[in-house]
Amino acid sequence: YDNEGRITSILTVARDITERRLCEQRIMHMIHHDQLTGLPNRVFAGISMEELIDRARRDEGKVALVFCDLDNFRAVNDTLGHACGDILLNAIAMRLKKTCLRSSATFCRHGGDEFLLILDGPVVRDDILRTITDIRKGLEMPFDINNQPVNISMSFGIAVFPEDGDNFETLLTKADTAKCRAKEFGRDTHCFYADKMNRRMNTSLHILTDLKQAMVANELQLYYQPLIDAKTGAITGTEALLRWEHPRKGIIPPLQFIPTAESSGLIIPIGKWIIEQACRQAAEWHKQGMTLRVAVNISPMQFKRGDLVETIRLALEASRLEARYLELELTESVIMHDTEETLKMVRQLKRLGVRLAIDDFGTGYSSLAYLKRFAVDKLKIDRCFVRDITHNADDAAIVRAIIQMAKSLGIVTVAEGVEDRETLVLLKDLGCDIVQGFLFSMALNAADFAIFCEKHSATFMVG
Repeated sequence: YDNEGRITSILTVARDITERRLCEQRIMHMIHHDQLTGLPNRVFAGISMEELIDRARRDEGKVALVFCDLDNFRAVNDTLGHACGDILLNAIAMRLKKTCLRSSATFCRHGGDEFLLILDGPVVRDDILRTITDIRKGLEMPFDINNQPVNISMSFGIAVFPEDGDNFETLLTKADTAKCRAKEFGRDTHCFYADKMNRRMNTSLHILTDLKQAMVANELQLYYQPLIDAKTGAITGTEALLRWEHPRKGIIPPLQFIPTAESSGLIIPIGKWIIEQACRQAAEWHKQGMTLRVAVNISPMQFKRGDLVETIRLALEASRLEARYLELELTESVIMHDTEETLKMVRQLKRLGVRLAIDDFGTGYSSLAYLKRFAVDKLKIDRCFVRDITHNADDAAIVRAIIQMAKSLGIVTVAEGVEDRETLVLLKDLGCDIVQGFLFSMALNAADFAIFCEKHSATFMVG
């Protein structure tokens, strides 16, 4: 300014803020994107979903949120290591993003082995299913992880605005619930959310809470159902069956709580307790002159993750029960899954000296090749074939075929669910070795089982 206050010159200061702007952009990208895969993250998904919901609300449209969860990803980390797991996650993200998803779909990483898929525009059921089918096809080709082929699949849970919720968090919760339901159906599948799922999840949560308390309060008990020699009537052994003696609800049958125990992983400590308790009880009966074999059911999760060989070794050692008096009952699906690893596990168990039975035989894969390969000792014919054997010619033919096949392989057969004498007579005529069911006795606690054995017969025959 001059003496009279007029502007005579202007000083301009310039500063290059390019680096700061780039830094801000990098920070915003980090906030909204997953560092491993480069995909949008949960934060971005929430913001995007809310914007799409607002638009769909104005246009009376729909938005779908699909919760995508990799199946058995933990096995990859356990066998190949977490570094390979990260490589696989990145490879999955890149393949699906480039080849399987339409331009209007937003694919995000939720965290861990979970992804989110947002579908907007004209969203109808067929559009959603078509996209899921594309993803499943995209995963069919194995991934090359450090020169090792890895196969992986996904399970999908679907929630849709406005039917299932009017905000991101609600839809996310319901899509997650639907995903869990899809997992229960056997994985590599999808499930749309339904209100009854939420009620079921709440019930499951209450059961899980009570079940944890039940383990602490010693509410879980083993009951025993006798196995009877079909020809002689001698007691050949017993099957240990889990019961929950709830202080308010009374006896809770396994079907009401075992699925929750399985899905939560609680079945592993419960299964360990069952093995220990059954071995201890069998050893006690042996001291009393009741030379019986005890059979215990092994759950799929316990077989895969429960350190089963060591659990059984320690239980036998602690109880001083001879291994040949312990029988493990596995379902066909457990035997047929991941065959080489399963075979390795079975061989370790057989080296301990325990016996192996296939439970519910005839309802699963029914492949004959594995029976010898896995050194199966016993087949338990599922009760669904036994129940109507005297009235249904097809069931009778199936049971006859199973018994004849087992005999040719030197395998013992057991018929479950024998409830009347007519069924017993027919099973004897067909050559069935052992029978089990209400005709002889329901499952009994240890004390009542000992009384039953005393009254039933003084003869014991290990079968």
